[in-house]
This record gives sequence, structure tokens and C-alpha cells, in this order.
Amino acid sequence: MPNVRNGLAGRDLLDLGAMDLAEMEEALQHRGHPRFHARQIYSWIHSKGVTDFERMTDLSRALRADLPGQFRISTPKVVQRETSTDGTTKFLLELEDGRRIESVFIPDTPAQTFCVSTQVGCAMKCGFCLTGKMGLLRNLDAGEIAGQVRVLAGALDLRDSRFNIVLMGMGEPLHNYDNTMKALRILNDTHGLAVSPKRVTLSTVGVLPALERLATEPLMPNLAISLHATTEDQREALVPVNRKYGLKEILDAARKFPLKRRSRITFEYVLLNGVNDTPEDAKRLVGLLGKIRCKVNLIPLNEAAGIAFERPADARVNRFAEILAKGGATVSVRKSRGRDIRAACGQLIVEGNQKSPAQRAAGLL
Repeated sequence: MPNVRNGLAGRDLLDLGAMDLAEMEEALQHRGHPRFHARQIYSWIHSKGVTDFERMTDLSRALRADLPGQFRISTPKVVQRETSTDGTTKFLLELEDGRRIESVFIPDTPAQTFCVSTQVGCAMKCGFCLTGKMGLLRNLDAGEIAGQVRVLAGALDLRDSRFNIVLMGMGEPLHNYDNTMKALRILNDTHGLAVSPKRVTLSTVGVLPALERLATEPLMPNLAISLHATTEDQREALVPVNRKYGLKEILDAARKFPLKRRSRITFEYVLLNGVNDTPEDAKRLVGLLGKIRCKVNLIPLNEAAGIAFERPADARVNRFAEILAKGGATVSVRKSRGRDIRAACGQLIVEGNQKSPAQRAAGLL
């Protein structure tokens, strides 16, 4: 089999890892192979985690010999693995082009949870998030997004277990809409890992056109909207995309978002000491959420070098939560996981990734 990680010839081969089942069937048929083999190959890749064609033993010898010259299966490579004192595990993964991303496994939450990335870096530049310091280097393709799940499932021996997925790693999922939704379809397919959309949560700061498009999807994940503020000025200072898609517009879209019975939108709110954690902020938040069927997930800031904010004291966090609860909101306070290995919310950053001259010239700072 050719070296597909470093050889240009290998990189030119079609990537089966980035195809959904229908695309794989078409690709095989176009090259003279029966379509039904796609279901077999799909299962080997996504359900069994096998990417060596020679090990796909229910394929004929002739087909196994032909496939390496026609296709490749890209798979993120684990280059580093760190485990926190609380059991959280952070994976540093390298992609085919040498770019690196981080994914996180969070045990006992109460289910097993994989936190995966959708971009290398992020363009949203939220003031309290280290990933935003990287800027956006590039989008991940669908195979790279789904590939994180199968790599983590294999590394943790969880391929035959139930687990949840949160799209809360590096990047803004709705800024990479097509690849993100295709990855969810790949993961949902019954010939692969068969991950139900009920076990997937997509977190967004509110890229409005994509949020409205998400509302029409037949395969719809749980939705978490990162709010973080209760006034337009406050949110613009913390979440710059608010200048384009304002707080009022995001909340209006949330009110119209279709929810199945017993489903709710989660509003995430990072608490910053003395900035957005006052009793007045809490009361405004109760008023803003109004009749939206939702719950509020409070996230005390995970402090890190380079972030110009402080984590509020527990007493301030508890007071904020109490005001929300008394106002009728369903509220929880997220327990920080993996802070000692910089794996907690807002702490993912790969500092070795460098922008190309073209990216710098395009103003991706």
C-alpha cells in the first residue's frame, strides 16, 4: 500500500474516510466494483476501526489488491495523550497535512463523552477562549471530524459502548456547516457507529444563517447556544460575531427552533468575575430567555495564561444560579474537567500550528 501520509500520489487518491455510504457506493461502482462492497468497507472503517484493506477479510483477494491503488482512508494520528487527575483524557491528533487538533474524552458525565473539533483553530475570537487566539487555519473535512470519534473509540476500547458526542472542541461547527453535518450523517449510519443524533450536542455562538438552516435538518443534533452576555454591548465585547448576528436575532431564532417533545435548547454562559456575573446580569438573563424551552449551563471561567479574565468565586456562581432558579429557569453549573492538562472548556489550543503566507495575507490573524 502506498504511503498516504507523506506521498503526493497517496494524497491524490479518493478518501473513503470522508465519504458517506452513498458516495462510497458511487465511487466503487465508477471503478468497476459492485456497490454492495461499500457497506462492507464502511463497516470495517467506522464500526470496526480497520483502515488496512488487506485486513478486510470478507472482501475478495482481488478486490483487496485493487483498492489501495484507487483509494485511501485518512485517519487522524494520535501523537500525544494526556490524562487528568479526574480521568479526562486529551488527545493531540495530527492530520494528513501535518496540522494538529485536540479532542477530549470525558468519562462519567454520566455517560462517556467525546468532545471533538470541527476546525483547526477558530475565527470567532471569543475573548475568554484560547482556541480563538489561534485564528482559523482551516476547516476540517467530514472524514477528519468523524475520524476523531473512531480514533478515540478505538484508543479507549469503547467501539462497542454507548457514548455521547459534543461538538465543543476547537472551532465553530456552524462556520463549517456542510462538513459538520456530513460527519454527523457518517456517524449516524447503521453500517458504522450508528450514533443517534439524540446523543450528539452541537455548540454554537450563533452563526445565524447556518442556525436557521440547522432548523430544517432531518438529522438534528441537540443544540447548545453560547450566550455569555445579557446586553448587546456586553456580548459584542466578549463574542465579536455579535456585531453581525446580534443577541436579539439569536434569541429570536432560538424561539423559532423546532424542538421535539421533552427536548430543550441549552444556553451556555461562561461566568467572568465582575464582568457578566452580577445579580443584574442574572435577572436580565431570566427575562431574555422568556418562554424559550431551555436550560442554562453556567460555566465558571477556566483560567489560562493569555485570557484577560478571572474565574468568579463559588459564592458568586451560586448566587447567579439561585437567581436564575428563582426566576423559573432550569440551571446547572458545569463541573470543570481536565483543567490540569488544559482540556477544559475554552482551553484547547495547538500552538505549533502556523498559518501559511496566504492565510496571513488574507488577514487571518
